[in-house]
Amino acid sequence: MKKILIALAVLLVVGASTGYYLWNKPHENMERAKADVTLQAAQLFTEYNTDQAAADAKYLDKTVAVQGVVKEVNKEEGSVKILLETGSDFNVLCTLDELSQHARTDFPVGEKVTFKGKCTGFNLDVQLERCVEVK
Repeated sequence: MKKILIALAVLLVVGASTGYYLWNKPHENMERAKADVTLQAAQLFTEYNTDQAAADAKYLDKTVAVQGVVKEVNKEEGSVKILLETGSDFNVLCTLDELSQHARTDFPVGEKVTFKGKCTGFNLDVQLERCVEVK
């Protein structure tokens, strides 16, 4: 009986330690993160629009660098969202990383830019979160 209580106590301590570590684990630094793939905004959108399952397999939860032309910039509730043109009614939506310092948050419409961020999937627009500008 005593051995069972000791084993349970050890498991409890290990479990609590693991949970604490995962809860406090630092976020990936997007400025230093290496892009898994680099492509044009139109190409990324076309792949998602053609076959979402295949595109998810290639890009979902990966760091993607996407190049494109700024179509629109929205600043709301402290977040900055940039739409990149794709030649379609729908776009690639890049949300700037709130955990990173940005040299700028104003992007003129028509400017060619490159953003790097985590692909979170397709919801009419292709979504990239935690984006930083690549120079």
